[in-house]
Amino acid sequence: MATSAKHNNTAARPSTCIPSSDEVVLLVQIDDIRQTGSIPIDSTSPVTLRTRKFITNRLLQRKQMVLDVIHPARPNVSKAELSEKLSEMYKTPKEQCVVFGMRTAFGGGRSTGFALVYDSRDSMKFEPKHRLVRVGLAEKTEKASRKLRKERKNRAKKVRGTKKTKAGDAKKK
Repeated sequence: MATSAKHNNTAARPSTCIPSSDEVVLLVQIDDIRQTGSIPIDSTSPVTLRTRKFITNRLLQRKQMVLDVIHPARPNVSKAELSEKLSEMYKTPKEQCVVFGMRTAFGGGRSTGFALVYDSRDSMKFEPKHRLVRVGLAEKTEKASRKLRKERKNRAKKVRGTKKTKAGDAKKK
């Protein structure tokens, strides 16, 4: 008797299968799921971009926002592709759109990150250098290894006056 009541209770909840308005519904052929055991991955499938917490930062001459990316049939979306879509949305060149801090939600299908859209190419001077290097707008400065710099510093400590510059340069060659 207890088992029949249990079955009646579960049958009384068909409304849990209906998605709410803020959920994304993905329709996939059942044969694909049966064969692979998961939703098929398609790198050309559409991606939805949504922005939250939009701020126009006049001091740094840019627009700042939190970026929500919905990609149900893809494992992830590249930053280059996201900056390209942002440039279309805000009608700016692709180089002026910077995407960073992307985190994929557990289970996939949704990622969040930050995006900056600069007003002009000159205003990108406020962007950190390491991000400009990643995008390809700046070159990485080559410097000596950490160990070599420390050795030079300690060699220069052992001499006084103008010989300090010579002590640092002498072993460099």
